[in-house]
Amino acid sequence: MVHRIFVGSYTKEISTLSFDPDTHSLSLDSSVTVGHHPSWITRHPRRSSVILAGVEQADGKIVAVLYDDNGKGTIAAEFPSGGADPCTLLAVDNNLLVGNYSSGILATIPLVNDPPFVKGTGITTLAFNGTGPDKERQETSHPHQVFLHPSREEVLVPDLGGDKTWRLTKDANDVWVNQGHVDYKPGSGPRHAAFYNDILYTLLELTSEVSAHRLPPLPSQPAFITAVPTMSKFPGPPSVLGMLAAEILLPVPNKSYPTPYLYVSNRNDTSPEGDVIAIYSVADPEKIELVAEVRSGLKHLRGMLFGGPDEKYLVAGGVQGGGVKVFERIDGGKGLKEIASVDLEAPTGFLWA
Repeated sequence: MVHRIFVGSYTKEISTLSFDPDTHSLSLDSSVTVGHHPSWITRHPRRSSVILAGVEQADGKIVAVLYDDNGKGTIAAEFPSGGADPCTLLAVDNNLLVGNYSSGILATIPLVNDPPFVKGTGITTLAFNGTGPDKERQETSHPHQVFLHPSREEVLVPDLGGDKTWRLTKDANDVWVNQGHVDYKPGSGPRHAAFYNDILYTLLELTSEVSAHRLPPLPSQPAFITAVPTMSKFPGPPSVLGMLAAEILLPVPNKSYPTPYLYVSNRNDTSPEGDVIAIYSVADPEKIELVAEVRSGLKHLRGMLFGGPDEKYLVAGGVQGGGVKVFERIDGGKGLKEIASVDLEAPTGFLWA
């Protein structure tokens, strides 16, 4: 079976790739020009043929792209993101939640099923207020991800600028409101997060660490468990080298891969073999145990995503070199083997069709 993969980027384009696991081939089918840096893409919650992308610019914009059966896209609609530089999107129920990085604003935009795909009324915004000790990166709040708790109606927003993950629930008017937060050590810069067994694993970009917190339902408070570096041995001080942790994934265990593992990407490694994907066992909730490190052959490995049957495959991209690669999980998920690649400029985010 040939799989289709959509790719956001730090160019002006969203690309469509075809991946054939039988022949280990990855090829570019088409691209659509949508605007400056469509780095994060997500699917419309009611229209699977529509992909929504955030265009990272001062007057932030969302673009709706309609795809045909061959994976060729055309712009169907454009509408404001509710802030500046939208870098993360979450489609939930009939709404699109947008994290606007530079303005520190979460916008909730009602969606409809037909063009222009946005209702046009009922848009709400929530401003976050936070700072950190890094004056270049933490001068204000910077929401970097918006994601839904896997088992309850709670939205979490890692805020790189404020050293917090905000915890949101809906009020009586069905509006997302801030009800609490998870604190991190000053200057750590929470970027992305993942869950397993109600433990929140957070990737800390500015210190290249992964932290773990127990996260009981509100109004109970989170409890810190531990934190570990995002690789075993850095080639030098990460802050001096400009090394930055980027992505954290924890695929749900299944019959093919019953053991839970965290997969973490690092960026800007000086090795000619590219950036490291670190793999951690989290079977013991009190530990984050490093079990393997895979040299990716990618430079500035920003985005990656699992897909295929039982999430067997991992697609990853190098913004500054290496294109896009597909890896197969091996050894029960404890390892990765590269099986396909294609040259593509500045890939940042992915969706499996």
